[in-house]
Amino acid sequence: MASDEELVARSAGGDLESFNQLVLRWERPIYALAYRVIGREEDARDVCQETFLRAFRSLSAFRGQAKFSSWLYRIALNLCRDWIRRQKRTPLVQAPEGVDIVELAGEQGPVESVDELVARRDLGAIVARAMVALTDDQRSAIVLKEYQGLTFQEISDLLGCPLSTVKTRLYQGLAVLRRELERQGIDAEMIARELGRREAAHRHMLQ
Repeated sequence: MASDEELVARSAGGDLESFNQLVLRWERPIYALAYRVIGREEDARDVCQETFLRAFRSLSAFRGQAKFSSWLYRIALNLCRDWIRRQKRTPLVQAPEGVDIVELAGEQGPVESVDELVARRDLGAIVARAMVALTDDQRSAIVLKEYQGLTFQEISDLLGCPLSTVKTRLYQGLAVLRRELERQGIDAEMIARELGRREAAHRHMLQ
């Protein structure tokens, strides 16, 4: 399988099929990122399409100083922020019925029972609604780290801020989520299972 870098080089040389392969490889993660940030399916699809359109138009400017995926994420995040400013409203960040964003992004986990799957989706929707309480910076850090799987260094490079700032935003965002979920009366054990491990790990990194 060709690497992203190889496909980018071919695409820059006019090979449309190579760019189509890049789209097929990255459209689901980019859509998941856009949806998680702005919370509206139709607008997330528009952002996803515009991300690849802008990437195609700017291929000649891509120098490979960052990973192609990080470059795409940066374009998508900028488009999401433009959308939020243009609409002048808080993103919904709300999962539609029957849609699991982690699965949509192509991640695969262990086989679950129906009860386990329903419980996880219900909690996921509650967490998504609670994310409205986060600042844009906190939300971006959590989405990129916890849902898109980027490393702290990749997020730092993508957002153009120090590594310590990324870690602080992530820890503070997870702490806000915990408070919001507790305020909604979510069982403490369930919160701990979903957020506690990650929050504790990030707190340790900040010490």
